[in-house]
Amino acid sequence: MAALNFNALFFNHEISFCKVYNVESKDKLEKLLVSNRISFFVEWQEQRLWERFFRNVNGQKNVFTIHINEADTGLARDLVEGIDCVQIASA
Repeated sequence: MAALNFNALFFNHEISFCKVYNVESKDKLEKLLVSNRISFFVEWQEQRLWERFFRNVNGQKNVFTIHINEADTGLARDLVEGIDCVQIASA
């Protein structure tokens, strides 16, 4: 389904914004997104058996993918600056 465009607002246009490798950083980012009225979806990635034995990036076991609306990307990039264990997806 294509994105609908009403008054320069994007509907149904979700993108994978970033990956978070720490629960505390995820909680901090969630609070920032909510306080700035950015809707988001958190996807918790299942780990394969091999990945359970050898920890992921930065030695963390948990990996979360944050999805947001494409229209909020600019503001969200500014909010993410300075938060540890967050990797913005390349556009």
